[in-house]
Amino acid sequence: MSGQSITDRIAAAQHSMTGSAISKAVCKASTHEVSGPKKKHLDYLIHCTNEMNVSVPQLADTLFERTANSSWVVVFKALITTHHLMMYGNERLIQYLASRNTLFNLNNFLDKGALQGYDMSTFIRRYSRYLNEKAMSYRLVAVDFTKMKRGIDGVMRTMSIEKLIKTLPIIQNQLDALLDFQANPNELTNGVINSAFMLLFKDSIRLFAAYNEGVINLLEKYFDMKKGQCKDALDIYKKFLYRMTKLSEFLKVAEQVGIDQGDIPDLSQAPSSLLEALEQHLASLEGKKTKELTADTRASTLSSAVSSLSNTGMSFSRMDEKERQQALEEEQARLMPNLSSDLFDLQPAFLPAVQSTPSISTATSAWGGRSHTHIWTHACMQYTLGNTHLINECGVFARCILSLCAPVFRPDMQWSQPGEKKLTGGHNWQSKTMTSTTAWTPAPMAPAPMAPAPMPVQHMVSGCVCVCVMLPV
Repeated sequence: MSGQSITDRIAAAQHSMTGSAISKAVCKASTHEVSGPKKKHLDYLIHCTNEMNVSVPQLADTLFERTANSSWVVVFKALITTHHLMMYGNERLIQYLASRNTLFNLNNFLDKGALQGYDMSTFIRRYSRYLNEKAMSYRLVAVDFTKMKRGIDGVMRTMSIEKLIKTLPIIQNQLDALLDFQANPNELTNGVINSAFMLLFKDSIRLFAAYNEGVINLLEKYFDMKKGQCKDALDIYKKFLYRMTKLSEFLKVAEQVGIDQGDIPDLSQAPSSLLEALEQHLASLEGKKTKELTADTRASTLSSAVSSLSNTGMSFSRMDEKERQQALEEEQARLMPNLSSDLFDLQPAFLPAVQSTPSISTATSAWGGRSHTHIWTHACMQYTLGNTHLINECGVFARCILSLCAPVFRPDMQWSQPGEKKLTGGHNWQSKTMTSTTAWTPAPMAPAPMAPAPMPVQHMVSGCVCVCVMLPV
């Protein structure tokens, strides 16, 4: 099965006719094609979550409708799209999902009509349970653990003992649902499940990073806790060690399927002596006879454990930094395309060629009086309509494209100079022979002139493109 099916094309055409761009994008992101959702459709849906005039409930309902399909490909890709929007879309989407009484009800999903249907249906059921648990976690704590602030002054490191003991089990449940995906390298055989696994991999890193910081905070406060709190904290720490082992197995699968070694964190466990110290402290609080460690020994053991877990936390941040840098580069490439692109070589076939000569001048901005260096690159042609100059005064490192409409093009036109006679347009309009390319300097503001005489339609032509890049001095 490859390519879009006839059903996909018909559905997209129906949404085009009804004018539902969101439904069309969801449909195209979850086609029958056995590959992950295309980036352009995901990017559009992310943009939609940031638009206040877009109905988030409508978007969510459209995704839910796609999961009612009988094809494992469509359902899996609808879940992947939802997960992607939860990770990178506006927070109001996950807020809405958390507010619903029911989310994905796919515990009994089974596609018997496809060769891979039985195997992929198993992963669909597991994947949907994780997304449900992710939304439930947000409902309980009103925060996405994968996006919360980390570090010494992060949310989990500064949380109180009472709140910490309530929050860490919620992270445990979400991490359990993620690790229950349990895919081995031999089962990651197509682009759909690979896309899901990559999203789970990213979530596992960030989720465990928050988990790790919460445990560090717990250990630092353990010896000052009450007996009941110590008992809960010790249970949380033991479960943390077990989940660290399971995460290590999950990361081994990630390494085998080609994820960059540099993106996989190093899991450093605390020394076993810490667990013994924690158990002995709790036993002493319960009045049991046990060998109590000295204050120096206990402090040394705790310091060593915290140092090991902190190193693990630092290794978790590598993937975040890499992804943040990659996103920044993509955004810069999108907003500021290569200045040596074909745009600067644009020459309309029906117009005479004009030599592109950049001119540099320093002028005082009319907005704030700041001095800027203006680098004007004339991609096609330079001209003026009377003394009415169309200038786009930009901020720091902005790009502007000016599309002008002017009289019939003459290759000897230039930007008008200060003090030259005003051109009024109409039949008296004359061009001035260009002798050199000179930086344009703004003239003092004058009273608004009377509107020029209307020009014949046949004397108008558009198509001049002028690109300017302005850098602050």
